[in-house]
Amino acid sequence: MKKIYISIFVLSAGLFMGCTKDFLDVKQTASISTADLELFNNDAGATTFVTAIYNKFLDWNMSTFSWIGMTSIASDDADKGSSPGDTGGDKDLMDALTYNSSSGSIGEVFAANYEGINRCNQALSIIPQLDQANPALRTRLLGETKFLRAFMYFTLVKAYGGVPIIDHLPNPSSDADRIMQLTRKTPAEVYAFIEKDLADAIAALPEKTAYAASEKSRASKGATYALLAKVNLYQKNWQKVVDNCNLVTGYSLVLDYSSQYKLAGKFDTESIFEIYGSGATPAKGIQQYSQVQGARGTGGWGWGFNTPSLSLVNAYEVGDVRKAATIIFAGTTLYDGRVVPITVDNPRYNYKAYSSAYTGDDNSDADIKYLRFAEVILMKAEALNELNSTSTAIPLLNQIRNRAGLGNTTATTQAAVRTAIWKERRVEMAFEHDRYFDLVRTGQAVAAFAIDGKTFVAGKNELFPLPQSFISQSAGLSTQNPGYN
Repeated sequence: MKKIYISIFVLSAGLFMGCTKDFLDVKQTASISTADLELFNNDAGATTFVTAIYNKFLDWNMSTFSWIGMTSIASDDADKGSSPGDTGGDKDLMDALTYNSSSGSIGEVFAANYEGINRCNQALSIIPQLDQANPALRTRLLGETKFLRAFMYFTLVKAYGGVPIIDHLPNPSSDADRIMQLTRKTPAEVYAFIEKDLADAIAALPEKTAYAASEKSRASKGATYALLAKVNLYQKNWQKVVDNCNLVTGYSLVLDYSSQYKLAGKFDTESIFEIYGSGATPAKGIQQYSQVQGARGTGGWGWGFNTPSLSLVNAYEVGDVRKAATIIFAGTTLYDGRVVPITVDNPRYNYKAYSSAYTGDDNSDADIKYLRFAEVILMKAEALNELNSTSTAIPLLNQIRNRAGLGNTTATTQAAVRTAIWKERRVEMAFEHDRYFDLVRTGQAVAAFAIDGKTFVAGKNELFPLPQSFISQSAGLSTQNPGYN
């Protein structure tokens, strides 16, 4: 397995190196040599192509600093943190919503997801050629790949709007493929492509119970239905949200909300899709995810970025257990006995990124929980309320509140329940990379950012700009988002 891992890394390196610099201009072909094909023509070899896609989520440019900047620091849930003189490259701009098309975070997240899509297209091209691998395994692996590609395109369309759709390994000598790589599709076309990938994944993937314990991080049928429900949510296809949420079975809320973000909470009954960080040697954690967000200064252990805002603190009701499980306060003692001294630079830090065993290390055992059953419940509640089934939505909302130690909601009208659900999403899913996009899709952004002391420009900040480097390469095939030069 070590030889196979090294081989796939070497093979992949040549295919992916151009992405960060040239974005979509990746020099590659859809074929590999006969010798390489023979090397991977078995179950382990086929699996390694898909493992390489999951491994992309561990990379610095995929899941760490720039992603945190766009999804959290840019939102009203967090401030830049760190020290005033440390901008984090452009995290001060992300915080103030004054980023531009040349900001590093904007380009890095864009490139990272296309690097991941490139790995997906590689797997989709090569795995069908591996005729010595188990046919059922190949079918499942192709389903996982379609799920992961859909996940990445969902990230891109939420952040940038319409983007190029690359559904195969481009031929560098083909003018048609070059145009495909540089031409934006409409958001509707991207969503249709995502839905097609997810439909294919649903047909190919098993339920989570079919996976061995060693494969629990792999995408399942339930994860695909949950992601499809979320894609429906962003398009306001309310009945489809309900229908797909109903198909997410075999999951349940954990009793202790805080347990989900500790070592014992990895892949618990509530987890639907999460990115695994082992923290083991050799290090296989999400690169510096915990370190970047750890407490900074005297007595601290990290860089101190992405600190919870006062706006988020004030969003929690009295008695809500999620507040203490989400926010590290200076001067308090953490669950493992670690004392956070008042000498740290910031008053608050992200508890969900904390690692007890690998505190301050470059790679930790902290996971990112991208899909949880609590969100499925809230998505279904939101959709039912929009379908005028408010009385059916309220008990679902109360499930989430009661688990948090709160009483039933006092909201009864459709408008009041809508607001209550939106607020519940905020405090339930804080620092789980959804807040910025939730504000945009629900039309709350201008008012919410004003409360947090930020100016959200309607007609502009709903989308991040496309990277200027990409716009320059497109030679008129793609135009910039409104409001950006």
